[in-house]
Amino acid sequence: MSKNSPIGIFDSGLGGLTVAKQIVKLLPREDIIYLGDTARVPYGPRSPEIIKRFSEENTQFLISKKVKCIVIACNTSSAVASDYLKRKFRKTPIFEVINPAAKEATGMGNKIGVIGTRATIASHAYEKDINKYSKSAKVISLACPLFVPFIEEGEIKSDGLKEVAREYLTKLKIKKIDTLVMGCTHYPIIGKLIAREVDNHVRIVDPGKSVAKEVFDFLSKNKMLNEQKTSGKKNFFVTDLTERFTKVAEMFLGQKIKGKILEVNL
Repeated sequence: MSKNSPIGIFDSGLGGLTVAKQIVKLLPREDIIYLGDTARVPYGPRSPEIIKRFSEENTQFLISKKVKCIVIACNTSSAVASDYLKRKFRKTPIFEVINPAAKEATGMGNKIGVIGTRATIASHAYEKDINKYSKSAKVISLACPLFVPFIEEGEIKSDGLKEVAREYLTKLKIKKIDTLVMGCTHYPIIGKLIAREVDNHVRIVDPGKSVAKEVFDFLSKNKMLNEQKTSGKKNFFVTDLTERFTKVAEMFLGQKIKGKILEVNL
């Protein structure tokens, strides 16, 4: 692989585009290949064995595109499959979103809330990594399974979502957390709603920003930064291309998608 090879990013659906957005912001000259496994979203309710298999198939697809590194832009896959993928694909640098976010959270506060899918919360991955960096930090974790379906459907301003957010996040508000990790890459889309429901003084950690910094540092240290003078190309692949995909994807990415979005079978 050369420094001009693309960065590969995968997620179970569209949420990983919030990570892609942060990587593009920090590394505008890098070419990006994004894979969203939209045919099998969400990963959260699935068994660890299935999550590992799906994540391996996503990784193999990106490696076939000759990427120079891979970002697991999915908290569920990061929690359940990252160690497995790093062992299996040793030649490819693989980054996940949990460890860098946990590290950042411990620098912000000592009573840390974590929200995510059932699988992410059940894995205790955030607690483990937060406790690596701070033995005194108290972690309060909460599964918010209904957030992803609302967001994937583009219903980010619906009364239903607001009611669900209030019901979930009141539990953390009562605990008087000082920091909150958005432990699902979908959640930055409703970041303002989340911040409002837990109180605006609570510091919010976006794992997309955390992992983007880690990727930048790695590429810079290893002299693998793309030095092309123009903005990098972005190619998007999904396993199920619906009519609404482009509209919802642009909401996640925060910009217009140029060119075709291709459907692939894994």
